[in-house]
Amino acid sequence: MKITFRLLIVVLWFVTAGCNQEQTLKENEVFTIGLIPSQTEGEMQTAIDKLQALLSKELNRKVEITHYPAYNAVVEALNYSHIDMAFFGPLTYVIAHERSGAEAIITQLVDGEPYYYSYIITHVDSKWETLDELLEDHDNVDFAFGSLSSTSGSLIPSVELKNRGVYTSEDNHKFNSITFTGSHDVTGQSVLNKYVDAGAIDSAIFYSLVKSGKLNGEKIKVIWKSEKLFQYPWAVSPETGAETIVQLQDIFMGITDEEILSPFGASGFTTASNEDYASLREAAIIDGRLDDDLD
Repeated sequence: MKITFRLLIVVLWFVTAGCNQEQTLKENEVFTIGLIPSQTEGEMQTAIDKLQALLSKELNRKVEITHYPAYNAVVEALNYSHIDMAFFGPLTYVIAHERSGAEAIITQLVDGEPYYYSYIITHVDSKWETLDELLEDHDNVDFAFGSLSSTSGSLIPSVELKNRGVYTSEDNHKFNSITFTGSHDVTGQSVLNKYVDAGAIDSAIFYSLVKSGKLNGEKIKVIWKSEKLFQYPWAVSPETGAETIVQLQDIFMGITDEEILSPFGASGFTTASNEDYASLREAAIIDGRLDDDLD
């Protein structure tokens, strides 16, 4: 009996030590987050710094947030376990889910709703008031998309333009020229400065840029608006534990700091799931995006 009791004590000691070691390792591990280039890095640095500090404090472990220069880099980073979590555009998320099993857990709210739109904008000085009017003059239009991998900056407006018979690809279209700017803020500035005649942009980022004074909204007009799109997700790798997911959701939903929310065009955060992006997945399949490489 004494031997059995002593053996039990030894086993319990090892189990307790193992749990303590596991907890220590978890707290010492860096939790890494990757961001897509929805805006240029400098525009979001304050938000990134404050969010990183908040998450580090609340998770009780070091958190590092990295702004990636290309959508594909974020997908591959999650796919190869170089990061634990990512802020994706909806289309990029759909691709990441297919490739690595990424799971959406959080999305942003805009005016209390988890939706946004794709806009086509032009300069206030242009003669076009609607997309129909612009397309009647397509030969004279220099048009800008954002990133090839952007939902609102590429997929949704390109499907609309394909349905209208003026666009098939970057090399096959009826415009004077097609440009891919790489990010929404660059598209906005390109239209504002008349480098292009019109461009596709994320509605939430558009209003965020206007609100911050980085884009003069009085010089821009919206000539087309898409149907509702479910907002950008924050997704974790499939290895992420349920406890960590709940922690992350609670932290994000408690954020009220405008310096964090505003650059994301958000009024708050709410939970999200893979099912929220089902319709977009169907659009991506129809458009052949799940078969294409990202930029």
